[in-house]
Amino acid sequence: MGGMAETLTGQQVADAGLADWRQLWMRLCARFETRDFATGLALVNAIGAAAEQLDHHPDLDLRYGHLDVRLMSHDVQGLTERDLRLAAAVSGLAADLGVRARVDQLTFVEIGLDSSDLEEVRPFWKAVLGLDDLLFRGEPSHDLIDFTDQVPNLWFQGTEPHEPPRQRFHYDVHVPHDLAEARVAAAVEAGGTLVADEYAPSFWVLADPQGNKACICTWQDSAPRQDRD
Repeated sequence: MGGMAETLTGQQVADAGLADWRQLWMRLCARFETRDFATGLALVNAIGAAAEQLDHHPDLDLRYGHLDVRLMSHDVQGLTERDLRLAAAVSGLAADLGVRARVDQLTFVEIGLDSSDLEEVRPFWKAVLGLDDLLFRGEPSHDLIDFTDQVPNLWFQGTEPHEPPRQRFHYDVHVPHDLAEARVAAAVEAGGTLVADEYAPSFWVLADPQGNKACICTWQDSAPRQDRD
């Protein structure tokens, strides 16, 4: 496996041509429409055998009617060639079972917290939510993560000191890069406002009718988190 731990860029992942998969945040994600539980279980068993052969293991979430598969190389906290190889193998197994992928149903949600002193509040949220530290491209970050996916990721955005009420938490909604503009348009049609798009296609800032903000995010041209004012 020499050289396999090199972290890939978002463009390298996209260039791999894995039609069933999209990068959401730092994971490679797919949803397979299994139609029934027995087919889903058969796909899980086939993926398990392939994962053992490749010595690389996905996160699987089997529900009635679909199977979610998420890949990340946890040793480097990013995507590597190992993930691409396993993704291709999983797609082949799904095709053998007549199972199609549903890219349009993929979403990954994070929560952002605005703070003028993140080091003051970060230890509390790490403890109360039971989260772990996250590396970003091999470097320490302020982000917190639950590798078991029970709790959404939490990241901290620097802000000027201010008195409440002002929104402090907001959602980061990661979607497939080729569906992001459609998601933004749907939010606007549903009564939202496009607050900022200067960082697109990395992210768009939206607000609901009462001014509460959320970001639609992709892997593309990632801007520093602290720039999301």
